[in-house]
Amino acid sequence: MATNPPYLTSQPSLIKLLNKIKEASTPDKFNQKYLNEKLGMKGGTANALPPFLKRIGFTASDGTPTEWYREFRNPMFSGAAAFKALKYAYKEIFEINELAHKRNDAELKGIVAQVTGLDHDNPVSAYIVATFKTLKSVSSFDSPEVSNTDAPEKMIADMRNPNDMLPAQTQTSQVGLNIGYNINLNLPATSDIAVFDAIFKSLKEHLLRD
Repeated sequence: MATNPPYLTSQPSLIKLLNKIKEASTPDKFNQKYLNEKLGMKGGTANALPPFLKRIGFTASDGTPTEWYREFRNPMFSGAAAFKALKYAYKEIFEINELAHKRNDAELKGIVAQVTGLDHDNPVSAYIVATFKTLKSVSSFDSPEVSNTDAPEKMIADMRNPNDMLPAQTQTSQVGLNIGYNINLNLPATSDIAVFDAIFKSLKEHLLRD
């Protein structure tokens, strides 16, 4: 049986949670204990919040906050991060209508009914629409794009020591400053090996020297 898009029965609890995420420091793990003791949110409706954060990509399967969670706390990228979470959590809705966030309530209800197979007046359908709208309300569609658009689980899996990405001689630099960089080349369409030799020789002389 297909899983319905994520939803919460209490939208005020979601708004409160999102505000507290911005105010509090980022935890090592976002779990029920952190929610109860650090954020002071307890009760039946609060119990659904940690699983919801996983469904929208703000935390990984083990509760570790993702990069989207961290970006949401940054006022510059908060709206863009929320919009990415919206599109991730409601992927099936956006597959039907890529401008679902601009549709009115009636149109959105129709899309939800199409995705879930539920009746238009089903309470779950109403909760999905309400939760979609709440997350949309904190999203910004014209904000600067955050750099990493990978799925949140992949972002967690790809976390590694930054020094692993550096050339060996840069890691042992006597200056005491490690700098990593990526070089993207658009090579000409040619079979002349001398052209490639010249390009890489120039790179070595001007960019890869000590």
